[in-house]
Amino acid sequence: MHESRPTIDAAPPDAGAAQPLPIDQWPREDRPRERLLDRGASTLTDSELLAVLIGSGGAGLGSAVDVGRALLTRFGNLRSLARATGGEVGRVAGLGPARAARVLAALELARRVGQQGRAPGARFRSGHEVYLAFRERLMLEKREVFVGVMLDGKGRPFREWVVSTGSLTASLVHPREVFEPLIRESAAAVLLIHNHPSGDPTPSPEDREITRRLRQVGELVGIRVVDHVVVGEEGYASLAELGWP
Repeated sequence: MHESRPTIDAAPPDAGAAQPLPIDQWPREDRPRERLLDRGASTLTDSELLAVLIGSGGAGLGSAVDVGRALLTRFGNLRSLARATGGEVGRVAGLGPARAARVLAALELARRVGQQGRAPGARFRSGHEVYLAFRERLMLEKREVFVGVMLDGKGRPFREWVVSTGSLTASLVHPREVFEPLIRESAAAVLLIHNHPSGDPTPSPEDREITRRLRQVGELVGIRVVDHVVVGEEGYASLAELGWP
């Protein structure tokens, strides 16, 4: 998902009028859909991009751009909007189930595009690469999600799974839940990733303790823990790059 552009829109030409004109009566260079086609999507603000998805406004609601602004006012930003349910989005005036589904589908497509940058089986060479591969998925989670990635003898990922889903503040991970599937699949190593819904990726004392325990078990069973990466909206933290607990 691209970084959000400022959501403060220039007012349409008739913003001060008592009865604003609908978008299809604005000059072509001011209409979001036409500007997108003529100059590219990057020239539109967040609310204008939402307006293209919404299509039109309604009586007493203003234009589709006004409805887009109302969405951003209600949820704060695109990332928070992407976390919302269809019912929550549909309750914003001017939307409803069909338009809400259209908006959320577009945001989900953007998330999936962000996940498709890696070739299947490509090795992770740094914590930053792990962060780029998992940030779009994990930063939308409202709770901590602990993910394991199985690696073969050459360090290539061949399967990932959700080890546990925790509360809003903590994710409980038992070594058995991590290593049973690894042993069944004859994995040589494992990469661990989890998110911090707060946005701050700084490892907590619990994160460090869990990592320490899992590394000890890995040494006993012969399956190496190669890293534990914490993903947050503000960035990431690689415990291996930080020197481990």
